[in-house]
Amino acid sequence: MLLARNWTTMGDGFFVCHHLAALYAYGYVLTRGVLPYFANFRLISELSTPFVNQRWFFEALKVPRSHHLVVLNGVLMSVVFFLVRIAVMPSYWASVLVTFGTPEFERLGVGAQVAWISSCVALDILNTIWMYKITRGCYKVLTRAGGQKAHVNNHKD
Repeated sequence: MLLARNWTTMGDGFFVCHHLAALYAYGYVLTRGVLPYFANFRLISELSTPFVNQRWFFEALKVPRSHHLVVLNGVLMSVVFFLVRIAVMPSYWASVLVTFGTPEFERLGVGAQVAWISSCVALDILNTIWMYKITRGCYKVLTRAGGQKAHVNNHKD
């Protein structure tokens, strides 16, 4: 409801897909009590959310992207986002693959299996797209900030 009412401020198709995939998967975790280890592993990714939210606040307050706090937040967001959403993918999927074909995996049933795997694939695709965008943005801000500092320093001489 909040998203629908504030679509022009918060609306983004990837954002909606991310939340729908997470709700779908966590619906199984919470209602059926399955896969708590994997659900908690996925929740580690939320450690990047404060930086993403702070970025939004800086934009809403129209703080220039060259401001040192915006640049610092952007760098931290990039590093933390990579560590908790991208770097963990190989170990996560290795843990998932080990469960395939086990009696425990079969006991989950097709519904939970589909919810688990499809939501994780969707979230990892979205996280990879976002990481690409974050990296591009961070690079632009850092190179622009460096260029502006050089220009200011030359101007002072």
